[in-house]
Amino acid sequence: MLEIIKKTNMDFIGKKYITLLVSGTFIILGIIAIVQILTGSANIGIDFAGGTALQIRFENSVSLEKVRAALEAGGIKDVDLQDMGKDINFRNIGANINLKEVSSENKVLIRTKNSDGDLNEIADRITDALTRYLPDNKYIVDSTTASGPKVGSRLRNDAAKAIFMAAIGILVYVAFRFKFQFGVGATIATFHDVLAVLAIFNIMGKEINLIVVSALLTIAGYSLTDTVVVYDRIRENLKTAFKDPIKDVINRSINEVLSRTIITSVTTFMAAAALFFLGGEVIHDFAFAIMMGIIVGTYSSIFVASPILLLWKKDSPMTTK
Repeated sequence: MLEIIKKTNMDFIGKKYITLLVSGTFIILGIIAIVQILTGSANIGIDFAGGTALQIRFENSVSLEKVRAALEAGGIKDVDLQDMGKDINFRNIGANINLKEVSSENKVLIRTKNSDGDLNEIADRITDALTRYLPDNKYIVDSTTASGPKVGSRLRNDAAKAIFMAAIGILVYVAFRFKFQFGVGATIATFHDVLAVLAIFNIMGKEINLIVVSALLTIAGYSLTDTVVVYDRIRENLKTAFKDPIKDVINRSINEVLSRTIITSVTTFMAAAALFFLGGEVIHDFAFAIMMGIIVGTYSSIFVASPILLLWKKDSPMTTK
């Protein structure tokens, strides 16, 4: 393969104090995001907050602006709208609808959260507003999903447990595969990546839901893969240069795998970018989280996971299995 980056000799470890400041900032912002998620003050989705989601199929094309204006006119303001399709053609609107004769779709997903009152009542208010303020555009309700705040709270706790268990699994695997200090480094790097992406979402005001949680677990796996590549080269070099200062071994190892790391990250980022720009609104936030995770994961494997080994042993030689 073409070597995009030739042999380098960069002092990555020498930048550890600068990167420590950057990483520490992201970790603090990530912890703040977690506190806001658990207390319900962040922009959490219907999965965590509880609420109602209606999927509406209109007879004619309709813009999200008109739907939002109709809902606001009906007194419903805290809504999230998503265009699910275009150009629906109805036949025999009413009780008898042959869905097989619908050539294409013009669906709008309407979601509300943190609403007061009965969830079924909220769904009725939404349909009443659409009927009253969009009288020339008939519609049917494809599906209605409702969840209470207790369910959302349980889902938040389960999501936090899933991320924590994934991190513990990473610690056990890397500790068994290499040494315990390697496992600690990989686990801290994984937590760093998850917290950094959470911080980015929270700062941008993006909705945090189960799809984003699945992206965070994917990011944890990607971060581990990238970190193991660097760790494996460090371990190989320690076998032949075990008398050298650990700082020099780590720097040399990172430089040796730098080309592979960048090529892997760029190609994976391009795939995630294709999902982001071409995949549609349904997976928009998932793809965005993956893109941010690739950038942060590549950074952490070099500037977080590796320096931790130096902090563990400083400049003394390190033996390995």
